[in-house]
Amino acid sequence: MRHPGFAARYHQETKHHPHRYARSSGFMDWPNQPEPFLRYAGAALTLLPLSPADEGPSYASLYAAGAIPPVTFNLCSLGALLQYAMGLSAWKEYQGARWELRCNPSSGNLHPTECYVAAPALEGLSDTPCVYHYAPKEHGLECRCTYQKHMWESLTAKHPEVFCFIGFTSIHWREAWKYGERAYRYCQLDAGHAFAALDYSAAALGWRAVLLEGMGDDDVAALLGCTRDEDRDPAEPERAEALLAIVPANHAEPIPAALPEDMLGKIAAATWHGRPEPLSKHHAPWEIIDAVSEACIKPATPAAPLQPASGKNIEGGSNAKAFTARALFLQRRSAQTMDGKTGLSKDAFFRMLRHCMPREAAPPWSAGHEDARVHLALFVHRVDGLIPGLYILIRNPRDEEALRTEMRVEFEWSTPPGSPEGLPLYFLAGGDLRDLAARVSCTQDIAGDGAFSLGMLARFAETLAAHGDWAYPWLFREAGIVGQVLYLEAEACGLRATGIGCYFDDAVHELLGLRNDTFQSMYHFTIGGALTDTRLRTLPPYPER
Repeated sequence: MRHPGFAARYHQETKHHPHRYARSSGFMDWPNQPEPFLRYAGAALTLLPLSPADEGPSYASLYAAGAIPPVTFNLCSLGALLQYAMGLSAWKEYQGARWELRCNPSSGNLHPTECYVAAPALEGLSDTPCVYHYAPKEHGLECRCTYQKHMWESLTAKHPEVFCFIGFTSIHWREAWKYGERAYRYCQLDAGHAFAALDYSAAALGWRAVLLEGMGDDDVAALLGCTRDEDRDPAEPERAEALLAIVPANHAEPIPAALPEDMLGKIAAATWHGRPEPLSKHHAPWEIIDAVSEACIKPATPAAPLQPASGKNIEGGSNAKAFTARALFLQRRSAQTMDGKTGLSKDAFFRMLRHCMPREAAPPWSAGHEDARVHLALFVHRVDGLIPGLYILIRNPRDEEALRTEMRVEFEWSTPPGSPEGLPLYFLAGGDLRDLAARVSCTQDIAGDGAFSLGMLARFAETLAAHGDWAYPWLFREAGIVGQVLYLEAEACGLRATGIGCYFDDAVHELLGLRNDTFQSMYHFTIGGALTDTRLRTLPPYPER
């Protein structure tokens, strides 16, 4: 049963407050920690080729339209796409304990996001079209569904240049095990990170990942096999998030925003293989997560055909030419602590913010929204040439008047010296905000010890009123996409970043003067000089390969 209007209630009930945090189990139930990797028992696994990190285009070239010619779609290039979007980046080891790191970041390294591929017959993989589940630990594809060639042709009749489709799902239990009722928020942030990681990886192949905005969640679930109740544990439901088409970056024709429903139904009724292995023995129920997940199921919606990317370029990172794109994807890490002293040049800061502005021609905005709804409230601590204090980056000009009206009347709203023309960055108030930034981020020092930190403000009430509850997760996903930009930009500048999901929502609103739900805080982030724990041993991602 769906609960219209429930998303705003869920958001309010799961806010952290200094005197009361959102509900969770209150302890770490280690024996029931979910398995980090989902596998399908009985489904055949095909290992994918591994591609070297020192090959391929530079990170800087990803931002130059037309600079990377599309590579041929085959088993090797499909493997590279998945390896550098959703694969392992390293293993860490300490006193006998071993855990994986991945190219796509995740709250608590719990990885609720699963990845699926719908592909045509492909040499070395299958003689028939299939739906696959990606197994990141093995870097392989598990065959979940086989169907006839003519069905793929009918499915893609209006998508003639599509190489394959990539679907994402979330298993909420993976996050709820640790974070309780706030887990739904984190699953959506992780989905946004995954969308962006996929588009960046596609760009390095001369491709782009295009969100099929008209698809309903139930249709995506049917294609990916999530509606097959006979296949899965009811305590570990898997929710469809989105479907993206992989096309050449220079694709010249509009792309239909949905697939034919009749063909989706036929694929759902085709031959399916395997059953997901359980992730935990016991589960703590979180009815509020079930309710908000049900309320936020997206229906099929009218959507104009997605247009080809424009030819604009934006400049790359300061020393990005020193990195191949793949090397940068692999070295991305979430900082655990900051040194409290490393700063950032003004030019590098401005460059980071320019990359956070949506542009069709550059990743990761193929996978995001044209109508940006998320803006950045910045706590600047150590940026050379800028006054320490509070700033705001307005990512969509339609919201500027509303933000000026809603925020504190005493804010200055001046353009910082040296700010590039066209960058909608404003200085609001000066001061040493390091302690304040830490306090509103659940008293975490990392928010004050970086060169700068930020909170992401979303156009909230109007978005839900205009579209319904299904738009709620997309606010978090957009924030996650912005977060992935910041992760990679930090690495390109020789710094490190980390997302902060724990913050005092209303304390942030009070600081900014926001008195209602016109805008809401969705995600925090910090960037600076990271301290490395030298006790940890780093191992390659696929040592046995």
